[in-house]
Amino acid sequence: MSRGQVFVAAARGWIGTPYRHQGSVQGAGTDCLGLLRGVWREVLGAEPEEVPAYTPDWSEPQRDERLWRAALRHLHPCPGVPEPGDVLLFRMRADAVAKHLGILSQDGKAPRFIHAYSGHAVVESPLSDPWRRRIVAAFRFPDPIS
Repeated sequence: MSRGQVFVAAARGWIGTPYRHQGSVQGAGTDCLGLLRGVWREVLGAEPEEVPAYTPDWSEPQRDERLWRAALRHLHPCPGVPEPGDVLLFRMRADAVAKHLGILSQDGKAPRFIHAYSGHAVVESPLSDPWRRRIVAAFRFPDPIS
C-alpha cells in the first residue's frame, strides 16, 4: 500500500461518523479537523499538539487564519499537484478565512475527497468544480514511521 493509500484507508474508516463540532472520535462524532486528527493518530501516533477550543466560525470575524497556520506547523505543503492522501484546505467564501479540511481520496478524471461538515456525517464526496474552486492550499501528512 502506498503512503497516500494508508491515509485514505484510515479516512474511509471514519465514513458515517456523525458530525460533532470539536469531536474526534470515530463512530461517535467528529468535525473536519477531528477527522484529520483521528487519521493522524491512527497512522502517525500521538497528535503533535493539544488542540484548543475553537468556534464554528474559525476566527472569521478577526480574519485570523488559525487553521492554515496550524496546517503549516504540522503538515508539509504539497510539492505540486495533490495526490490521494493529501489534505485539502478550503475557503468557503472568497472573503472568509479558510475553515474546512478534507483528505483527497481519488484523483484523475473523477476526483473525490473525504470530509465532515455540519449537518452531515463523514462522507466521500466528488471534488466537483464548486469544491475545487474553494481549495486554497494542499498539504501532505508527514511520512509514517515504519
